[in-house]
Amino acid sequence: MLKSISFILIFSLMGKYIFEKIKLPHILSFLLIGIAIGPFALGLIDEKILNISSELRTIALVIILTRAGLSLDIEDLVKIGRPAILMCFVPAVFEIVAVGIFAPIFLNVSRLDAFIIGSIIAAVSPAVIVPRMIKLIEEGYGQTHKIPQLILAGASCDDVFCIVVFTSLVELSKTGDISFVKFLAIPISIAVGAALGSGVGFCFVKFFKKFHIRDTIKVLLVLSVSFLLLELEKISPIPCSGLISIMAFSMVIKKIYNDLAERLSVRYNKLWVAAEIFLFVLVGATVNVSYALNSGIMVVVLVIVALIIRMLGVYISVSNTQLSKRERIFTMIAYTPKATVQAAIGAIPLSMGLPIGQMALTVAVISILITAPFGAIMVDKLYDKLLLRK
Repeated sequence: MLKSISFILIFSLMGKYIFEKIKLPHILSFLLIGIAIGPFALGLIDEKILNISSELRTIALVIILTRAGLSLDIEDLVKIGRPAILMCFVPAVFEIVAVGIFAPIFLNVSRLDAFIIGSIIAAVSPAVIVPRMIKLIEEGYGQTHKIPQLILAGASCDDVFCIVVFTSLVELSKTGDISFVKFLAIPISIAVGAALGSGVGFCFVKFFKKFHIRDTIKVLLVLSVSFLLLELEKISPIPCSGLISIMAFSMVIKKIYNDLAERLSVRYNKLWVAAEIFLFVLVGATVNVSYALNSGIMVVVLVIVALIIRMLGVYISVSNTQLSKRERIFTMIAYTPKATVQAAIGAIPLSMGLPIGQMALTVAVISILITAPFGAIMVDKLYDKLLLRK
């Protein structure tokens, strides 16, 4: 296992250096390295690491969501209003419906299987979006209409929505029965998660103000509680989103103890350096290259068509607002990257033995390979041209 970890870190750091030199997003190098050293190519990653890859990816997700919350001001979200709410589900619905319509034509799958695939690839990626939006907030871009905050807030709820839809559709595929209560539980899950995270955040701020603890210890405590919030989601008798809890937890720290939030952000940035490597390398390691190649060009066409329709959903979400044309274009582009959720749930249908399993995983990975670089490159190249600096 130690040898595999060494390979992952060394190759990734080399790839990051090379890709930054040629002006390409370094996450693309991580994905390609994961494919190259994964079990379907060179096989340099120990099976023990692959067995816990889901947990490692979850840790990375917790780190980046906490970092997002530490940069978000609750008052900014209140000012954004309607567009922030619509961005939570409208773009995802557009993409799921698009895949549901076109996948049976392009891939010769059933309508239900098509919607399952749509729910997998519709979620936007915090791992790609969050670091970039945090950078824009810190540098003062898009602050007139709080564009980065809008994208950050919408992305977290978007993920919750897609995961709930995916779970319900998989249940329908497996049992032939779907519970519409799960769909009704989406707003409850978000509200309960926000309330729980806010309460925990308030208690932690009081504790940190009363007792002097090194910031390193505070980071460990915040991480530990974040993991528990995710686990609580699994055992809670009422719907509760762990992802929303984590963001609310850190947002409350930002709101009532800003100095601490800034110090924690610095340390979370350092944690993200390693977490990002393992997240994307392990995503790449899931790719069955031969199956992906045999799937043909139609998978690529499906992903691109769905992405265009998703961007239409984003445009509708921000229509009738004060956003300028350039700000709307930027928002549409910034809401395209996929990675984290696809890595987390893309292999679930395959592990459950569903007939669509291998195809679902392939579409998920190809969506990452297309949209993550596209979104990252376009945001990095266009943010200073499309957004005003305050």
